[in-house]
Amino acid sequence: MLIYLDAGHGGRDSRGNPVTPGKRTPDGSMLEWEFNSKVAEYVEAELKNYQNVTVKRSDDRTGRTDVSLSERTNRANRDKASVFVSIHANGYGLGWNSANGIETFVYITKPAGAVKLANLVQKHMVNDTGRANRRVKSANFAVLRTSNMTAILCECGFMTNRDEATLLKSDSYRRKIAHAIVKGLVECYGLKPIKKEPETPKQSPGGNVFYRVVTGSFLEKSNGLERIEELKKKNFSSFLDAYEKNGKTYFRCITGSFTSRKNALERMASLDRAGFDSFLDLYKK
Repeated sequence: MLIYLDAGHGGRDSRGNPVTPGKRTPDGSMLEWEFNSKVAEYVEAELKNYQNVTVKRSDDRTGRTDVSLSERTNRANRDKASVFVSIHANGYGLGWNSANGIETFVYITKPAGAVKLANLVQKHMVNDTGRANRRVKSANFAVLRTSNMTAILCECGFMTNRDEATLLKSDSYRRKIAHAIVKGLVECYGLKPIKKEPETPKQSPGGNVFYRVVTGSFLEKSNGLERIEELKKKNFSSFLDAYEKNGKTYFRCITGSFTSRKNALERMASLDRAGFDSFLDLYKK
């Protein structure tokens, strides 16, 4: 299936400001495009891990041009895309205020396919971020009205809310939103991951010092085994390593063991893209 990602807005004047007024935080510290484009980039990277999925962008990836709304959907329509996902950061007025939360839009006719996808994406964005649920709504937005395929528009937090503006500027929040959008697409369309031969981590690699990537530490062994199963579904092999601390036994989930710190950091980046937190454990043999 062909999925079109639409990073809303873009284009800057000679001073580097967005050509569309208001598409920035009130203090000017972030342009909306910066958030939209980075989330689209992360969604695209994750979707490459699924079978029979092609991803295209309707916007100017450089952000130098604010592609017209009609051209954005024209591109998707010409290519006969299956899905169109428009990514935005919300705003209310021009100054700081208390408006907050996440909402997802479908066209006013409420097409069944769009409503289904919007509800799933909304669910994951709210659950994964803990932000207020403003629910799925309908609107006569141009990209929803003129698209010939299932289309949704995600408003991922308010640039005009100080707390949410801080989140919108953070890489971890952008990755959470991207991962939530992907989870919604996967659940809606039953997307299957590309099967890869998992790398089996070595418990005792050569060398006196090596780096272990830890994806969880648990008091209950059963919880550690559940984490291993979650990782296995994403093609990461793991094992449990038991250790004592303050009279208690903990079980660490080890998802990679490397003599090179660079390789360990690359594994951590892969885990982060898949939605898993991790940290490095320096182990001396």
